[in-house]
Amino acid sequence: MLIASYNPQELGDTLIVVVAPDAPTQAHTVRDNVARIYDPETEKTLGYNFLAISEILPEITGQGQVALSVADVAALNAALEAAGFSGELVAETASRFVVGYVKSTTPHPDSDHLLVTETVVDNDESLQIVSGSPNMQADIKVVVAKVGAMMPNGLIIWPGELRGVSSNGMICSGRELGLANAPQKPGALILPDDYEVGQPFDFERGQTIFKA
Repeated sequence: MLIASYNPQELGDTLIVVVAPDAPTQAHTVRDNVARIYDPETEKTLGYNFLAISEILPEITGQGQVALSVADVAALNAALEAAGFSGELVAETASRFVVGYVKSTTPHPDSDHLLVTETVVDNDESLQIVSGSPNMQADIKVVVAKVGAMMPNGLIIWPGELRGVSSNGMICSGRELGLANAPQKPGALILPDDYEVGQPFDFERGQTIFKA
């Protein structure tokens, strides 16, 4: 897993790369403008901060989550190795926001407002996703933020549990996706039927779903 974000207005010329969920305790080692963040109990790498990232990736732009190409990740690994770290980053080019199909819903065993969905995403994979959306139902197309997605507000989607039931991803509302004119209230975004299940969600097209 590789999640990268760049916020030059708030953090300066620093690329934040997350490769694992936060640990209860964290430590860091800084070498040559690269900081490795890790779990001191297991030595597992949690992420890296690349300071002065424009020296490594001169073309970097954006605000928030950024997509890194295979060449970008290779350049980051070269910087890691030059600083004495392991070049362990693995490029991920598949979108974490995909069109999903809610195949079924069942009542949550410990909640009167949650539903446990079986939702089909890309590669015919089925995910169990717990949803509290008041309009959740079977046989609809939705936007799924898969594990590893970074929401527009900076929230990272990790595997989790809701009242003891595992949930792997999130079925999103238009508001959560930051779509123009989206209703400012809970409720899954139900996509028109011409959206194709398993395809990356087109945020540009999504901006036209809700009319002013």
